[in-house]
Amino acid sequence: MRAGILGEIVHMAVDSLKSHKMRSFLTILGIVIGVMTVIAMVSIIQGLNRSVLRELESVGSDLIIVAKFEPGSQFVRRPEEERQRKDLTYDDALALEQESPLVKAVAVQLLADIFQGIPVKYQNVKSEESLILGMNEQYPQVLSVYQPLSGRFLSESDVRHSARVCVLGADLAEILFPHTNPLGKEIRIGPESFQVVGVLKKRGTMFGQSQDNFAGIPVTTLMKYFPYDLEQLQIIVTPKKHGYIPETIEDITNILRKRRKVGFGKANDFAIFTQDTIVGLYNQITGAAYLVMIVISSIGLLVGGIGVMNIMLVSVKERTREIGIRKAIGARSADILKQFLFEAVFLTGTGGILGIAIGYLIAFLVKAATPLPASVTSWSVVLGFVVSVSVGLFFGIFPARKAARLDPIISLRYE
Repeated sequence: MRAGILGEIVHMAVDSLKSHKMRSFLTILGIVIGVMTVIAMVSIIQGLNRSVLRELESVGSDLIIVAKFEPGSQFVRRPEEERQRKDLTYDDALALEQESPLVKAVAVQLLADIFQGIPVKYQNVKSEESLILGMNEQYPQVLSVYQPLSGRFLSESDVRHSARVCVLGADLAEILFPHTNPLGKEIRIGPESFQVVGVLKKRGTMFGQSQDNFAGIPVTTLMKYFPYDLEQLQIIVTPKKHGYIPETIEDITNILRKRRKVGFGKANDFAIFTQDTIVGLYNQITGAAYLVMIVISSIGLLVGGIGVMNIMLVSVKERTREIGIRKAIGARSADILKQFLFEAVFLTGTGGILGIAIGYLIAFLVKAATPLPASVTSWSVVLGFVVSVSVGLFFGIFPARKAARLDPIISLRYE
């Protein structure tokens, strides 16, 4: 019997909302916007998170990065102490390799000045957007993704003698040699000629940018023939034993402090960090994006909730006589409360479903039309629906209680 009454309550509530379709839709518009924002932004951020973590895992584990500046400092104004730091040098990298018993391999990375627009050319084919990257022979040992697909990598002899040889990223090799084996060919990087000794395995894109459009040359050759900025020099170290990162960092710190004559008690004039530091920095950035998302969606949900309360109060006013009749023929206050509360929840729940659908569509379009790897997660869908229903419960309780407390005699007299 109670199930029959509950079914009748639901049926009446749905009929009431269906009779005012446009009003109901406008009422839930704020809910739709709020939930849509949650789904779309969470999908984009989660997709980016997965892409960044996958990229960090692909380059190798147990990496220690030594740089002049702290990670992320390019996004803020650097303090005076950082701006006055001495540059790291290639000799610093050699010292770490030779003096630290805990270091397995040391990779050196130095980018040629990208603002010089150094072209890479083979016969009549030219690429003006390729990066020129200075490397040492231990680069593949530290960063496992830089492995030759054909030919070889740079050798210790190439680096020591500043040889004019290069390895090509897969995309640059395809641009310069679409139908020819590049090994042994002479290309021009800027005004200088280089012999291609290897082509590296393809890494793909990240955020829509190719990771394979570069020419790798010995770091000593880059410093001899091309403009560069030592601020961009990075030293990447891998320890001999897995998990010995803290001990290796301490050893590296002691060596560099001694070489750079950092006084006792003074702070390091260089930065040492790991992949975990990069992940933490990235999480701070996405955390700020989540905060913006929460603010925007909260505004939409608040507006939607107020709209639901307002329209439900209007509905109570319009249906006062109906409420009186129902109470006169035996409906209890609890039944009236349930009907109006269900109407509010049904409204916001429908808005939540529409918001989820539109948010999913936005995520699909972003993934299809842009390099952003959007990915809808099940928890965001559940969260969006639960929040929308909760808004209906919260903002619908006052109109529902007002309807339930109406005096049936006064209601029957209402015109």
